[in-house]
Amino acid sequence: MPTSFGALCNDFSINATINLKMDLPCERESIMSLFDRVRKARPNMDKFRRYDDEVLLESNRREHEYTWVALRQNSVRTGHANPQSMDDAYDYHKVILDTVPYFLSISPLDVDYIELLFTFDLECKGNHDEVVYEALYADTPVGNLLRQPFPVTGGPTNDDPFDAEEESADGVLIDVQPIFRVNLSDRGDLQASFEVKTRERTRRGNASRSRDEPLGVFLSMRRFGPITDISDLSTWLDEMGKQCEVLAEDRLIPNLLTPIARYITSGSA
Repeated sequence: MPTSFGALCNDFSINATINLKMDLPCERESIMSLFDRVRKARPNMDKFRRYDDEVLLESNRREHEYTWVALRQNSVRTGHANPQSMDDAYDYHKVILDTVPYFLSISPLDVDYIELLFTFDLECKGNHDEVVYEALYADTPVGNLLRQPFPVTGGPTNDDPFDAEEESADGVLIDVQPIFRVNLSDRGDLQASFEVKTRERTRRGNASRSRDEPLGVFLSMRRFGPITDISDLSTWLDEMGKQCEVLAEDRLIPNLLTPIARYITSGSA
């Protein structure tokens, strides 16, 4: 059974990132020893991949539920897609948080921040940007800014360069991706973000290459270091998870996710 959050979208993921101030060691032995240790804890994570800026260990992405861990120059990223429960996802991330520091020599002073990310993916065949506009902005001042048609100036007439005719054109929305960030502490060391991401487009606004991408709604929480003890990372993750769940239920779902999902299922998208 999916989590209650997973029931609201096509795919739900919980990701975590530890961002560091120093570069991670890149020795083969350190990396492979870490991945071997992770695989012992999670035997289904047996797919190893190497990219230009990342090495990755993951389970089978063809499965509806899958997990992964990736190492970049100065960050460790983990993900659990479509977990059976929130506790399952948190337990997975804590396995990584408890393991990585000892294989990659991460000290408390090295921790820049830890981030927790909730991702809600919605299948949408229509223009993602128009969907977000109609669902969130259509009857607002921002909506008036983007209302159609748009006035445009035609070419000069009668050989007079100052004699231009005003015309109108239907503008195609190509970038409606709101992001809002808030400080959750007086010191600014705990921050949350609400974000909507639409299909990636070329610089001319074409999205044909990404037509199968979902429309994403995101809630992230970032807590900055330093920390006293490296084991505090797991404690931070527990605390941030509880806070993210509250923000998702009270803020993100009713004010971002539900309006967008409702517009998609209405058949207008």
